[in-house]
Amino acid sequence: MTDPIYMPPKVWAWNKENGGKFASTNRPIAGPTHDKELPVGKHPLQLYSLATPNGQKVTIMLEELLALGHAGAEYDAWLIRIDGNQFGSGFVAVNPNSKIPALMDRSGPTPVRVFESGAILLHLAEKFGVLLPASGPARAETLSWLFWQMGSAPYLGGGFGHFYAYAPSKIEYAIDRFSMETKRQLDVLDRRLAETEYLGGNDYSIADIAVFPWYGGLAEGKLYGDSAEFLDVQSYKNMQRWTKAIAGRPAVKRGRMVNRISGDPAGQLHERHDASDFETKTQDKIAPAT
Repeated sequence: MTDPIYMPPKVWAWNKENGGKFASTNRPIAGPTHDKELPVGKHPLQLYSLATPNGQKVTIMLEELLALGHAGAEYDAWLIRIDGNQFGSGFVAVNPNSKIPALMDRSGPTPVRVFESGAILLHLAEKFGVLLPASGPARAETLSWLFWQMGSAPYLGGGFGHFYAYAPSKIEYAIDRFSMETKRQLDVLDRRLAETEYLGGNDYSIADIAVFPWYGGLAEGKLYGDSAEFLDVQSYKNMQRWTKAIAGRPAVKRGRMVNRISGDPAGQLHERHDASDFETKTQDKIAPAT
């Protein structure tokens, strides 16, 4: 279906009013808009994030590492609201792409920045030697599914999610196109999970941690309003089995709380600076001053 009204101009120009829910923070240029240094806590790992699906990947990973006994994975999780804070000079210095999550690894003599959620998962898996096979076919399979998520999720989020839930007007062609692709992706996952317990094989890995917040969240009905019914997510039985197994992990439950600012207040921990924060959520920990 062709829109008979809109004709692209010869040279595109930025229309600040045309962007739907996120118009106020979207822009066609990079770089900082203001000076603002990032806070630094006491732990080796400093995370700057928000509990979107991409942000949840890293907090789940960190909580899984701690559950496995890796004390060096202790971290401070600082809240970065997507309201312009992502364009502060300190955050842009950690992630020049101005997207969450961003990690500063201060465990060595020289701080190392790591941005993009997949890169952070890989960095942490290799640093601690867990949740990623060291070599061979299992490693290749795990990395394949990790990078499958990186390439596929933009069609789910920026494609289907945007046009179904956030766009200022409903466009039939766009919703149909990205619904078809999202259901194809769900079928890819469901077929894989009919063969094996986890995406990389028999063992839980960073592939599952990467995919779960997006596709598990969709399977649970936690993304994009009533999209779960619209996409008939209950029909993907293997996906549902996998989703329930991962959602029930204690580290996953904790990781999904960190930097969360929406939903049930009992499930929110705006900032995390110590493991005890999950048990002693005083008001300043739930809603720190901005």
